Amino acid sequence: MKKIVFILALCLSQLCFSQVKTGLEVLRESNFKILEGKRIGLLTNPSGVDRELKSSIEILHEAENVNLVALFGPEHGVRGDKWAGEKAEDSIDKQTGLPVYSLYGAYRSPSDAMLKGLDAIVYDIQDVGARSYTFISTLGLMMRACAKLGIEVIVLDRPNPLGGEKVEGNCMTEGYYSFVGQYAIPYVYGLTVGELAKLINEEGLNRGQKGDAEHLVCKLSVVPMEGWSRDMRFEQTGLPWVAPSPNIPHSSSAIAYSCAGICGELYNFLNIGIGYTLPFELFGAQWLDAQALKEELDSYNIPGVAFRCITYKPFFGSNAGKILQGVQYYFTDYSVAPLTSLQFYVIQAVAKLYPDKKAFSASSSIGIFDKVCGTDYVRKEFQKRYLYEDIREFWEKEAKEFKELSKKYYLY
Repeated sequence: MKKIVFILALCLSQLCFSQVKTGLEVLRESNFKILEGKRIGLLTNPSGVDRELKSSIEILHEAENVNLVALFGPEHGVRGDKWAGEKAEDSIDKQTGLPVYSLYGAYRSPSDAMLKGLDAIVYDIQDVGARSYTFISTLGLMMRACAKLGIEVIVLDRPNPLGGEKVEGNCMTEGYYSFVGQYAIPYVYGLTVGELAKLINEEGLNRGQKGDAEHLVCKLSVVPMEGWSRDMRFEQTGLPWVAPSPNIPHSSSAIAYSCAGICGELYNFLNIGIGYTLPFELFGAQWLDAQALKEELDSYNIPGVAFRCITYKPFFGSNAGKILQGVQYYFTDYSVAPLTSLQFYVIQAVAKLYPDKKAFSASSSIGIFDKVCGTDYVRKEFQKRYLYEDIREFWEKEAKEFKELSKKYYLY
């Protein structure tokens, strides 16, 4: 009897985990009706695939009733062949012969010449749910450019790998808008990319990188997913994960990005697993005592999180070949675990254990830290005593209000 119950439960779990269809798959099932009779540009990268791992480039290029005429590449390029921060030039896609316009090189926003003759831009990129991830900035700049020219933007929706319930961090403040913080949204915003596009388009948040430009509303369509719900993490969708960028190899890496990525902007401080097999999943340094750091972090009783000691040797980057010690974190209960505050607790613990190694004392990257935080208040207030409680209210104050605002844009 127990064996039968187990088999039934396994079958049900497999059925549950294979129900989600991405916007790309829903579009194909409609026989691309929304694209018919239009000259199409596609903004995508390797993460734009169906469940059989066929890319949106090939799918749209091969469809008889779709006229795909141009490709647009964000950071890392259309085919994912560029490293983080590496600039790309316009080119010709070898597989399709289509022109590729780079939006991470001489241009961040598409020029009128790039968009000339197009009727619609299709966006199909897997998001990671964090404000500082540049793909959503590229989407917003594309939407602004298309609004000026009367070109439609069509977002093929995909899951938020963090789920749709986590919202954390302060919103951007004036003076700190940039390509890694383009909208007045929390650091973790709890929306799919389609929902986010609707929100920034209709709430006047899509104002460009400096945050002071005229608000432009584009003609926006979202092709929603089928079968996704807000309580889902990516591994529950049954969809394959294709890395949207080199340091996000797994869906768990997308979650980890919000837990350590801000700390990672302090380049002279801690290694966060970049250059090793666990990007964003740990905190380490040559001078750390792993056990002491673990015990200090354990004493904070952070809900839903556990730490273990780790010794490792990065194989590339500034710490390549060095033996580092530190902690790796695990979620024991993701539903109650904080994400973004984890790194602030680590900074606090290091400051207590190593007063001469404080995060902001020797860093040459404070500027980018402030940009991803969306303010200099976090750094300035935190470094007074290096206690998370000193910035907690500021960091958390806008999340609840934003979540309420977001609800009218929910598609699921």
